[in-house]
Parts: sequence; structure tokens; C-alpha cells
Amino acid sequence: MDNNLSFDQTSLSRRQLLNFLTGSTVAVVAGSALYPAAKFFTPPKETGEGGAILAKDKLGNPIPASQILENPPETRALVAGLAGEPTYLIVTDANTLDGRGIVDNCTHLGCTFPWNETAEQFQCPCHGSRYDAEGSVVRGPANRPLKLVHVAVIDDAIWLSPWTETDPRTGERPWWV
Repeated sequence: MDNNLSFDQTSLSRRQLLNFLTGSTVAVVAGSALYPAAKFFTPPKETGEGGAILAKDKLGNPIPASQILENPPETRALVAGLAGEPTYLIVTDANTLDGRGIVDNCTHLGCTFPWNETAEQFQCPCHGSRYDAEGSVVRGPANRPLKLVHVAVIDDAIWLSPWTETDPRTGERPWWV
């Protein structure tokens, strides 16, 4: 066995060192440029626990809670909710959002309709159905109350999630579950 070390073979030549440094520099620069591009093309997190989604405006942009809370109490703001369904959010007297949102789809034939501030009712112009401020039927032909959704505000983001518990207006299992 030969115990002599050979000095003829160095572990890293000058050319190999320069190639390594050049390659490392290129990799760092490329990574620095690609990371923001990858972040840009990665969609933001828009779903939460229990199937919750962010409330959005008509263009599909998330709506901050502070924008809706600028309105006076008892204001109803229309947003795109679960499955894109129009949903009314209500500003409370305590300048917060009510924990319940009301889906703006008539239970007769699915029409969308406005909130009538004067009559304090949701009024469907197609066939004359009327709903009170809570979404219960006041006058037909609709025979079921409007759907409800849970509303939660977390860090100025409005999260809407499906209502699967007992309907507080009827005391029964919701018809939409």
C-alpha cells in the first residue's frame, strides 16, 4: 500500500472554480427573477375552512370589510358570494357585519332582486314575491325563505361559508342543504 500523497492532482482547478462561481451566480440571478414571476402567477388563497370563500365585487376582486363598513348601519351591500351567487351583507348598528348573509335568489324561479329601503323588503319584480329583512316569505308565489350564508371578517377580509345548521327563521333544517 502506498502512503504517499500525490500533489500532481489538485482537487479544484482555477477553471473549475470559475465555472462553479459563474454557474452559482447565474442560478441565484435566475431564481431571484423567477420567484416573483411564480408568485404572480400563483392564485391567492381564496378558500378557507368549511368551504368558505372571499366575498368579491362584480369584477371578481375581493372586497375589504372596511369598504362595506363605511356605509351607515342597516345598509345592505351586494357581493358575489358562494358559487358566484349575489349575496346581501348587512351593516349592523355596532358598525360590524351581521354574521348572516342573505342570498339574492328568489326561491320561486331564481330571479335576483333589489332591497327596497322604503318598504324594508326584498321585492322580486318578476312575479311579485316579497321577503322581509331576514329573508322570510311575506308574500308568494315563493314558498321558501331565502338562503343564508355565514359571514366572518378576518383581517379585513370577508369570508362567506355555507349555512348548514338549523334555519333560525323556521327552526327547521334548511331547504338548501
